[in-house]
Amino acid sequence: MAARAFPAWAQTHAHGLGPTLPMLSGEDIALNVARMHLNVEGRQGHAVGINGTVPGPLIRLREGQNVRLTVNNALDEDTSIHWHGLILPFQMDGVPGVSFPGIRPGASFTYEFPVRQSGTYWYHSHSGLQEQEGHYGPIIIDPAHHDSIAYDREHVIVLSDYSFLHPHTIFARLKQEPGHFNMQRETIAGALSGRDPSFSDQMDWAAMRMDPTDISDVTGSTYTFLINGHGPADNWTALFQPGERVRLRFINAAAMTIFNVRIPGLPLTIVQADGQHVKPVEVDEFQISVAETYDVIVEPREDHAFTLVAEAVDRSGMGRATLAPRAGMSGEIPSLRARPRSTMRDMGMDMSAMTMAWPGTESAVEGGMDHGDMSMRDGANAPQVRMGPGVQSIAPMPVDRLGDRGQGLEDVNHRVLVYTDLEALDANPDTRAPSRSLELHLTGNMERFMWSFDGERFSEVTAPIPFRRDERVRITLVNDSMMAHPIHLHGHFFELLTGPDGKRPRKHTVNVLPGGKVTFDLTADAPGDWAFHCHLLYHMHAGMFRVVTVRPLDETRS
Repeated sequence: MAARAFPAWAQTHAHGLGPTLPMLSGEDIALNVARMHLNVEGRQGHAVGINGTVPGPLIRLREGQNVRLTVNNALDEDTSIHWHGLILPFQMDGVPGVSFPGIRPGASFTYEFPVRQSGTYWYHSHSGLQEQEGHYGPIIIDPAHHDSIAYDREHVIVLSDYSFLHPHTIFARLKQEPGHFNMQRETIAGALSGRDPSFSDQMDWAAMRMDPTDISDVTGSTYTFLINGHGPADNWTALFQPGERVRLRFINAAAMTIFNVRIPGLPLTIVQADGQHVKPVEVDEFQISVAETYDVIVEPREDHAFTLVAEAVDRSGMGRATLAPRAGMSGEIPSLRARPRSTMRDMGMDMSAMTMAWPGTESAVEGGMDHGDMSMRDGANAPQVRMGPGVQSIAPMPVDRLGDRGQGLEDVNHRVLVYTDLEALDANPDTRAPSRSLELHLTGNMERFMWSFDGERFSEVTAPIPFRRDERVRITLVNDSMMAHPIHLHGHFFELLTGPDGKRPRKHTVNVLPGGKVTFDLTADAPGDWAFHCHLLYHMHAGMFRVVTVRPLDETRS
């Protein structure tokens, strides 16, 4: 029988002291995965919870310890847990069909590994679409010795999205109708009123079979955006005392939603990215893509409430919480800002210099280029993309967008974090020059909801991406689609090429903006088989997934 439970953090702490999260720690931890009912703003929905909560309990570990996590599967289907961002033996990584068989209904599996790092991480299912149903939770790993980040108290902020629709229903609707959940499409009436772009501009986009407002595949039309399991009306509250340094550990555990985060009236000092220390950088807003984590220091000095805003990237809704000196307070809630709109830059092209046509169309848009002509790049730079119905376009002029603000934040009049702001606080462990380069294309067909690497869905791939153990490789991801893709590599960190050698930020997940490219250096120092995929759940489910293999497995360096 399904358990009935409120979200994990239904109560704030009584006097502003102590944790607000159910917490598990030690060397032996038991996790029970089961179906339950979730209360979201007074409405009951179905969920997959861990130990009776959504999100699952906070797992708090210490660098240098060993841990055994026994997962009991009380579902009527297979399950799994992936320890996102943790460096561990590949057999413990938790990806069915890649690193282990999965956990059968009624069975248990014990993950056991040494804890080799510190920082903010999280865990989630890698089975089916369970992650969308609530199968995720936070991990905090305290450093073995002194924490170099000074703070008086902390709060873990888990961002997510929840729908009362079953995830398989969501996926079916995405396959049946492009833009099914987009309720912000431009209209002729909007053009006539001046609210939307001109009719001719809309016709240009229609000729390319593209919708410039299609920023998110799944939107606030079906999602409630949650903070620590609570909807905006719940007013989840994190307490502080004026003058304290408060550490906020942000985790984007959403299935499909990129968030723009701000606390109006408070500067945000970024001190960690994906669990790795960075040189502190002060901003007013940051974009956190799916599966990323950011640690932020705020120093509220006034005795009043501040609103924590996690606005969906397409601005179809927001998650909202309160940072306050006392429970029951509420700050001013800002209105949703104007929806963003894709541009020619998001197509990977400069309209002033090019002409284009899309595969399957007869006419070219003025100032465009023939995307069906694979001779647009030649020689060593030619994309190795298998053309077909799953590839709607190839970006003719992709550019490095690591210095770009996230979508919708291009014109806001305050400081916004960009990847080039991030500088590693500690020296990179490997500064060797790469011995080879690899280019991979992020491809898709938005109309058919088909997603892939290099035009091949995972079901069509015949071989993994091979690496030789300890080799240094420079990898470039080229986004040929008009959707952002947060790309995650299991078992490794990589250095983004954003600055001088030695201090480049190390991450396990990077958001590749539409029409852009991202380059990073990777040391393939973790032997085994590892997942490499888009962390938008339905994109991964539709085929944007590969396996990376690092060989040899033993200690031989022959």
